[in-house]
Order: sequence, then structure tokens, then C-alpha cells
Amino acid sequence: MAWRIGIDSGGTFTDVCLIDEDRGDVHIWKVSSTPDDPSRGIAQAFAEGLSRTGIAARDVGFFGHGTTVATNALIQHRGVRTGLITTEGFRDLLAIGRQKRPHLYDMNADKPQELVTRDLRIGVPERLRGDGSTEVPLDEAALREAVRQLRTAGVESIAVSFLYAFLSGAHERRAAEIVAEEFPEAFLALSHEVAPEFREYERLSTTVVNAYLGPVMRTYVTALKTRLAEAGLPVTPHLTQSNGGVAGFDQAAGLPVRTVLSGPSTGVVAAQALGAMTGIGNLITFDMGGTSSDVALLEGGRCRVVAEAEVHGYPLKAPMLDIHTVGAGGGSIAHVDSGGLLKVGPRSAGAHPGPACYGLGTEEPTVTDANVVLQTQNPKALLNGQMPIDRDLSVAAVERLAGRLGLGVMETADGILDIVTANTAKAIRLISVQRGHDPRDYALVAFGGAGPVHAARLAAELGMDRILIPRTPGVLCALGLLMTDLRTDYAATQIRLLDEAEPADLAEVFEGLAVQARDWFAREGIAPEAQGLNSRVDMRYAGQNYEIAVDLPEGPIDEGSLAALREGFLARHEQLYGFVAEGDAIQMVTYRLQATGVVPKAQMPAFPDAGPDASVARTGQRPVWMREAGGFAETPIYDRTLLRPGNLIEGPAIIDQLDTTTVVPPGMTARVDPYLTLILERST
Repeated sequence: MAWRIGIDSGGTFTDVCLIDEDRGDVHIWKVSSTPDDPSRGIAQAFAEGLSRTGIAARDVGFFGHGTTVATNALIQHRGVRTGLITTEGFRDLLAIGRQKRPHLYDMNADKPQELVTRDLRIGVPERLRGDGSTEVPLDEAALREAVRQLRTAGVESIAVSFLYAFLSGAHERRAAEIVAEEFPEAFLALSHEVAPEFREYERLSTTVVNAYLGPVMRTYVTALKTRLAEAGLPVTPHLTQSNGGVAGFDQAAGLPVRTVLSGPSTGVVAAQALGAMTGIGNLITFDMGGTSSDVALLEGGRCRVVAEAEVHGYPLKAPMLDIHTVGAGGGSIAHVDSGGLLKVGPRSAGAHPGPACYGLGTEEPTVTDANVVLQTQNPKALLNGQMPIDRDLSVAAVERLAGRLGLGVMETADGILDIVTANTAKAIRLISVQRGHDPRDYALVAFGGAGPVHAARLAAELGMDRILIPRTPGVLCALGLLMTDLRTDYAATQIRLLDEAEPADLAEVFEGLAVQARDWFAREGIAPEAQGLNSRVDMRYAGQNYEIAVDLPEGPIDEGSLAALREGFLARHEQLYGFVAEGDAIQMVTYRLQATGVVPKAQMPAFPDAGPDASVARTGQRPVWMREAGGFAETPIYDRTLLRPGNLIEGPAIIDQLDTTTVVPPGMTARVDPYLTLILERST
């Protein structure tokens, strides 16, 4: 018997999922997160998992973990004191950036806090030309003095980012040797290793973020490895990356910038697996937790991997799934702004003190409180009865807000849900409509602790007719950890015209990347039959500032490969921008190789059809405020664990389970598929 364990640590709850590889048995639960020391909460969740299921540590064959440690440290500016060494004359590039405001027409918009203060940014004489050759040799004496100055200033980490280092890392490698001699205990981030791509500001920003987070992640990983070893974990633990794959703890500690979307990425991976099981390839994921909501678009069963994104105001050149986040979760606080309007988020009540109904001191209403008032969520207890709550506290909190707005309590609670729905709908339109996709052509996959509660409202707002609710939606990110592969990415920038390129030139670039991938395969011990490579090229019209990623066909690179790149670029450009520029020169800019180590994955068993009658799962009823009914309506309550394939439920209905609540409004039906997925559809 071999068990696979996935633990996803969020800002409010830590989700745990165990799967028996042989029988497909699934065990899930939630524990409160421990923000003061996340490693303690993870170790406790692991120990509790062994205890609850009665398995021995020696029976664990895989341990995967998703974390928000890097994300939270960046958001809350709790990284370490960091120094920067760069090319002389460019110390202020970090502050200048692209010389544009975050919001063009907002004269009061604040720029994100600089992670390295000006006194800790030092330029040293050195310069490479645009072809990678040396213009000015590295002044080693000046660099040595810079390291000593930073050490005296009390930095814990140093970022080194020289101009054109992506073409030649010689100067940065020599800088690393000097840092090792003068300041060996410092965490060091080199730009040609962190982000070996062009665009100086973005590469610099990414390197600085990596240095800023490095010691934080290293401390966390070290503590967690020790705790897990003491608990008897017999296998190498893995951490989720932003690209949807997992990597060893040591790699994650060295490149923490690649884990800033660690948590939500595995939810998307699990959604991809769900789409494959149901045969629905076009999906929009909606992951609503306690603090935020994450959305992503899957076309043909795949989520796009982007090479650059802005995370909490900081541009990062790191491979990550194309996920968009908004501050809208179950713990988001509703308030009245200075103009007298109702707003929801981004402030959150978090796990402690949590929503008002927790009874831990919060007096401001949250989204969860609004649901408790409307009784779409159980007004007496959450987590399937395991967590008692007080509805009167929710009513009092919403009532105070209603008094300020001059509205009724139910109107205000319903308005809170309307606003959080509008916020998430806006995020989905950003990744769909604004990129040439119609949400009505997609199914909504709702998960996270609050996703199924709000899914029907959101789908109605977007005109979507089908919703998928996974078997374990509240812990889907933890489940996704058990469905993903080892994965890492490599890149190289060489700008050249497509018309002038030779297949041999392209093959040479990718062979250089493949050498790095083979070294990684060897370090990770990945068998040849489990190795996979995926190639793509970032392309643009000459003169454009932004590139489009185009997949390179598998097989030997020849003239047909170049023709396929052209066709792929033109098709993607027309989809995004509505036109192609016939006759304009096309450039190949950055070449990317994703290396994958395929590992055994959790398999969801199919169950036999039990017919449409769901009465065995009905546990009672309660009055639930339904807008479609114009007020409270007696609504049947179902236990999700008792539902079987083929069961059909007509709305209105509430379907409860440990990790979430699914709301089926009037005019929708819910049926159970062979994998115990709930499929909600508009009644015809």
C-alpha cells in the first residue's frame, strides 16, 4: 500500500488530501493555518493525517506541498534586508522602472515599495555589449569593496544584475566567487540564473525579488524538512511552483520567485484533470478561498504558461500559469467607502479573528457573514458541523452596515454577494473577453472553500450555462498536488528575423537548453521513459514591444518547423488583436524549453450509475434567502457524501460537505457524474 499526501497551506486554512494509490480511497480535511510559523501547521497536518487514517509514515510514497510563504512575504514586505550590485550608472533602474504610473489616470496611485533602498544599491564598473562581448572589464576591486560595504550595512541577501548578463554570465559568475570569499553567509541571486532573458528592468526586478525572498524561503524549507523528517517521512518532499509543476525543496529554496503562485497553480492542474475526466476541454477555473479568488482559462484542456507577469506590483520574469488574482474571498470585509458606497475587500478577516460569526472579535461583516445571514451557508456550524458559529453575530455585523447604507439587512447581505460576484466577473472577463474568448463557450469549474457557494451567481453574471463542482472542491489545490509532475523551465534570448533564420540555428539554441534539462533530469533521478520536453518561441512583429508564445512542433527542427511557427504566430496574433500585418517582418525573440519528469498520479475511480433518485442523500431543509424566490424559501439540504452517480437534484437546493457548500438556485439542476463531480446546468 502506498499513500500520496498533498498539503496546501493558505492564509486561512491548511488543506490536506490523502489518496491510496492502490484503491483510490480519498481522505480530506482542513485545519487552521499557523501564520506565525507555517512549517508547524504543515507538520501538524501531516501528523494528523497519519493519525486520522491509521497509516504509518513508511507507507507514504509521495509528499507534495503548496505554500503561500513567498507570496505573503512579498505582499507584506517581510523579506530580508537586501543589497543590489549592478552596472555602474544603473543603480536607480530599480526605482525608475518603465517610467509609467501603475494606473494611467490615477494621479495619486502609489508605486510598490522598493525592495532595496538606494543606499544599498551599488554600481560597479563593468559593461557588456549587445552581442555579449566585453566593453568594460569587471572591476574586481570595486566589486569586492561593494560586497564589504553591503556586509557592513547588515544585508542578508545580495542580488547581482549586470547589463546584458543574459548573453554572457561571465561577470556575474566572477562576482559570485568574490561574494563567496568576502560574504559567504549571504544569500546570492544572479540575474543570468534567475531570469536569463532580455529586458533589463524586468530581469533586475525578478532577481531582486528572488534575493529578497530567498532567506525567508530557505528558513521555511529547512524547518519544514526537519519537522517532516522527525515525523518519519520516508520520501523527498516536493514544493509546488508557479508553472503548475513541483520541484524539490532545495530548488524551491534557491529560486523562491518561482513559487509566488505556488498555491493556486495546483488547483488549475487538478481542473485540467477534471476536464479530461468529463471530456470538457474549455474551462474557466474559479478558486475562491478565504482571502482571495484566482481565475484561469483552459483552452483545449491546457492553461497557458506565461513567462512574465506582475505580482503585487512587481514585474517578474518567471514561468507561471496564467492565473489572475483578486482580493475577493469568504473573509473579505464589506465596508462603506468615503463616497458612501458599499465595497467588499481587499481587506480580509483571515483565519484569526475570522468572520464575525466565529465569535473571535470581528465586528465588520465579511462575505461569509453575508452567506450565513442569508442561510446559503449553514447558520449553526461550518465544516459539516465541526465548527460551531453564531448567526446572530453575523446579523448584527450586517445590520450595522445596513444602517449606514439605509438598506435592509437582507438587501445588504445580498448586495455584498453582488459586489463580490462583480469583482470576480471582472477578473474572468480580463482573461477571457479581453483575449478573444467568449465565457459562454466555456464551463465554469468552481472550487476553493467559497467557490461553489458563489458559482451559480457568477455563472449567471457571465452568461455561462454549465458549472463543474469537483468531488473535493475545498481542497482541490491539495488534490492537484497529487496530479502534477516535476517541472522546470529554461530560456535563452536571441533576437533574429524568422525569414533569415536557418533550422540549424534554431536547433543549436534548443540543444543548449536541452543540455541544461538533461542535467536537471540527472539531478532529480528521472528515468528516461519519464522525461518530457516541450519547446516554444516568443515571437513578435519587428518593432513591437510584446511577444506571443508559439509552440514549436515536436520532432527534428527543419523548414517545416519554421513554417509552423509562422502559422502559429499569425493565428494567435489575429485572435488577440483581430488582425495580421501581411508582409511585416516577424522576429523570434526568446526560446523556451520546459522539462517535465512524469510521476505516478492520483487516479479518480469511476462509480456505477445509481439512477436519478437522490432522496437517500437528503438530510432535511432550511429557509434560504433566494433572490429568484423573492425572499426565504424552504430549501432541501443534501449530504454530498451520500450522492451517487446519476443522481439528479432540481434547484433550489443546498448540497453540504466538509470542505464547502454548493448552492443550486431555482432554474438549475445538479447531476452527479461517474467521478462524483457535480454538474450544474440551466434548466431548459
